[in-house]
Amino acid sequence: MEIAMIGLGKMGANMTTRLLQDGHRVVAFDLNEPAILAAEKGGADGARTLDEVVSSLETPRAVWVMVPAGAPTESTVMTLVGLLSPGDIIIDGGNSNYKDTVRRAEVLKEKGIYFVDVGTSGGVWGLAEGYSMMVGGEDEAVENIRPVLETLAPGPDEGWGRVGPSGSGHFVKMVHNGIEYGLMQAYAEGFEIMKAKDEFGLDLHQIAEIWRFGSVVRSWLLDLTANALAEDPELSDIKGWVADSGEGRWTVFEAVDLDVPAPVITASLQARFTSRQDESYAAKILAAMRNQFGGHAVKQSGE
Repeated sequence: MEIAMIGLGKMGANMTTRLLQDGHRVVAFDLNEPAILAAEKGGADGARTLDEVVSSLETPRAVWVMVPAGAPTESTVMTLVGLLSPGDIIIDGGNSNYKDTVRRAEVLKEKGIYFVDVGTSGGVWGLAEGYSMMVGGEDEAVENIRPVLETLAPGPDEGWGRVGPSGSGHFVKMVHNGIEYGLMQAYAEGFEIMKAKDEFGLDLHQIAEIWRFGSVVRSWLLDLTANALAEDPELSDIKGWVADSGEGRWTVFEAVDLDVPAPVITASLQARFTSRQDESYAAKILAAMRNQFGGHAVKQSGE
């Protein structure tokens, strides 16, 4: 099958490589010329404009968009709408908000263009291991791009599936990332508790390796944790500042809207916010209150 890949960041480039290795024809486009040249070196047909992308494909066309969520995706999708024809397919493989996806799908439907949202997980390991893909969209469109999905997945019938109509793929990926926040936070807290137990002199890398086999908490995230601890047990080169992609926030907002309790995911999101504070004003207030009502000692600034 032939397909265009718009956006050749790490994941888009790896997807392109995986598709080429399986014999698909890929038309590659990016705003960064070196990225296009690298794709061409790997066997892709490079394009320098979206017009060239569209004209390079036979109808019905399939265009996979892998650009940042928000304005970049909006601009790219809407530009493509003006270039494509009824029956063509646009695939959004980024982390778009599912509400934006539902809106875009309605706009494209009026033009006769299919819109498929593919919530994609796998990160930098996807090239070797395959990607987990949560797909939303009309059955006909999903079936049309099945060969591409089967190539990108861990196996033809593993790690991917159509989960519902347009927007559902990104919705499921949003919840997936919310769960990921909670799992990561639990591991982080557990390892910090063990690190604080000085009297035992625990080897955290050894413990991670023990847990990786047979334990009920074994997981790929634990495997990655073990890798990191093997490289630097003290994580001395890493600052404890944790970003969030936005999907954890969206999951929490959705839980509120649906009246679904989600304390673990919510707390893990708040922990990421805490990590970004060099000094917490709220903690100062807590210390001051304890001093006021109980005479508890406070540490002076700079101590």
